Amino acid sequence: MADTSVLTRRHPLESRRAALEALVGDPAITLEPLVSAVDLRVDPDGGALDALAAALGGPLPTAVDTWTGIGDGEALRLGPDEWLLTSAGTDPHRWEDRVDSLAAPFGGMAVDVSAQRVALRLHGAHARELLASGCSIDLRPGRFGRGRCAQTLFGQAPVLLVAHADDDLHLFVRSSFSGYVADRLVDAAALR
Repeated sequence: MADTSVLTRRHPLESRRAALEALVGDPAITLEPLVSAVDLRVDPDGGALDALAAALGGPLPTAVDTWTGIGDGEALRLGPDEWLLTSAGTDPHRWEDRVDSLAAPFGGMAVDVSAQRVALRLHGAHARELLASGCSIDLRPGRFGRGRCAQTLFGQAPVLLVAHADDDLHLFVRSSFSGYVADRLVDAAALR
């Protein structure tokens, strides 16, 4: 009898990988590997940020809608007391426990949200133009440059945009909307 106690992580956009890879030219759209993600809620003035930064391998951003690198991932400041922490190589359950144990003495908490979102990478000189086809925020590099992130809509889907460089943007989307977003990006790229 097969062991059903362990679920296999599969990328929700695996069925669309071929369509994304078939796009040639600029911009290119690629699926990012699945990462561990923890939603952290803690008072930024309560002293927790220094303890968390030391333990996580980098500072947490102090301004909303910005991100910093931490260890093998990123810390994205989503709101006054909320961060999304990502890690490429950490077991999500152990990481959640670790972050939660660091935040708890300061009245904070951490929740594993690894299965909540997937990421697409748009890179090339026309990546911002492609995103602008379905997004209403100002994506010009002077307004949305490296180190910035924003929660917005792409079409009708809520997304989280992360600027890594002028020609390198990551788009986090909830798994349930990921097919819609991937299809819309492929259609918009085909019209270029």
